[in-house]
Amino acid sequence: MNKGQALIELKSKGFKHTDKREDILSLFENSTGYLSAKDIQLALKDTYPGLSFDTIYRNLSLFEKLDILETTELDGEKMYQFHCTEHHHHHLICLKCGKTKTIDICPMEDLSKLDPDFQVTGHKFEVYGYCKDCRNNNKVR
Repeated sequence: MNKGQALIELKSKGFKHTDKREDILSLFENSTGYLSAKDIQLALKDTYPGLSFDTIYRNLSLFEKLDILETTELDGEKMYQFHCTEHHHHHLICLKCGKTKTIDICPMEDLSKLDPDFQVTGHKFEVYGYCKDCRNNNKVR
């Protein structure tokens, strides 16, 4: 997903194009990882001084509902990034900077061996830790 695809999806579902929505989507397009509502508010505070968390969360919720964004939770806070439209994969997620890296293997492939009677309809697999840059720059261990 990218900003252009997201704007087309919004329009096709009957939602208005607004400068705020476009600017929020631009933040995700230029991000290398997950963003929080606070990250968005800080990034847009000069452009939209009165931008409330309510407005941000309302838009994030809409984007999530339309599969424009996907979510994870880090330290009890909901984080967002563009929905991946690539092949089936999972992510390594840095707890410090939020950067993500794609994992092309799926640990669920062997689940049928554990319980052949269980029908899987979906799953999410994320690995949390610290990227090399955060470990080197901040001495995170």
